[in-house]
Amino acid sequence: MADLLFSPKFVGPMRLEHRIIMAPLTRMRSSIGNLPNDLMLEYYTQRATPGGLLISEASPVALTGYGFERAAGIYDDAQIPGWKRITDAVHAKGGRMFLQLWHVGRQSARSLQPGGAAPLAPSAIRADGTAWTLDGPVPYDTPRALELNEISSLIEAYRQAATRALQAGFDGVEIHGANGYLPDQFLQDGTNTRTDAYGGPIENRARFLQEITQAAIDVWGADRVGVRLTPSGSYGAMSDSNRHATFSYVASMLQTMGVAYLHIVQPRIGTDAEPDPVDVSVLRPLFSRTIIAAGGFTSESAEKLLESGDADLIAFGRAFIANPDLVLRLRNHWPLNRYDRSTFYGGDFHGYTDYPTFSDEENEPSNLSSRPTIR
Repeated sequence: MADLLFSPKFVGPMRLEHRIIMAPLTRMRSSIGNLPNDLMLEYYTQRATPGGLLISEASPVALTGYGFERAAGIYDDAQIPGWKRITDAVHAKGGRMFLQLWHVGRQSARSLQPGGAAPLAPSAIRADGTAWTLDGPVPYDTPRALELNEISSLIEAYRQAATRALQAGFDGVEIHGANGYLPDQFLQDGTNTRTDAYGGPIENRARFLQEITQAAIDVWGADRVGVRLTPSGSYGAMSDSNRHATFSYVASMLQTMGVAYLHIVQPRIGTDAEPDPVDVSVLRPLFSRTIIAAGGFTSESAEKLLESGDADLIAFGRAFIANPDLVLRLRNHWPLNRYDRSTFYGGDFHGYTDYPTFSDEENEPSNLSSRPTIR
């Protein structure tokens, strides 16, 4: 089997030395004021590798964009220095880092919104599920439909967030258009029943994603901007009457815009509602630049997808949470630590910066043998 995971690849002007990407992972460890802190600095530095790309946790572009309390933000200048310390540390190890720009839209609760207001969305359709607070999960509240004249201020929030990311020393930004968050809510007709310039035909429903992506391009240039999509995802009670048509249009639109990459979350058997999934094999003919695939990969399944040519890079999430030295472990076929799901969202260093590297464990073979490969 070819060892494509450890072959170089250009993303825009950046040369990566391997194809293992750290996926964006919401961990809720920031300080009061949603400020990046020393604990986050340690976490990202642990996972940086020479010639490797980390994608940051999703970072809200506005206070209205919160559905997870204590997610580190990028909506205020006070957040720039903390992120700058992190990017400096990643660069010192030879790594690269993109910041993921986020607005949850309707996937929020009044308790997380400024003044206890209703969450914002393209249409007043409540999502199924829960938002995350420091006191635990709370049900989503029914959102308020955005007025047409309010949308431009959200686009400007993305532009300002992209500018702050540049000032914070990132190597680029990724638009979070996936997982049923605000751009996805505009895209899919199950959540967008508008009849104005942002609703109806796909050309209108894709307008918000197009305009926030263009705002980021205006700051960074197209070859430093990526977009994440979940064309077959059902998270957030998402639905569309024709996902193939919707996401094929989006892929073609982003191809024309010249973005550096598409980041596609692959469907998982048994968990996605779409019987005819829109995966990377569908979008590859429509997008000629880099495609990142995410979705529970092992090193073997990652190699197989890279060999097919349908994806160029593979994003690992839970495996990176539990294995700060994941790249070395995969390269050397070392066993992986098992992750602790109870520590994913919020907390302290437990389940965050205390996972051992292989060198820490190599004298404890009995512990290693009890930790299965992440699936």
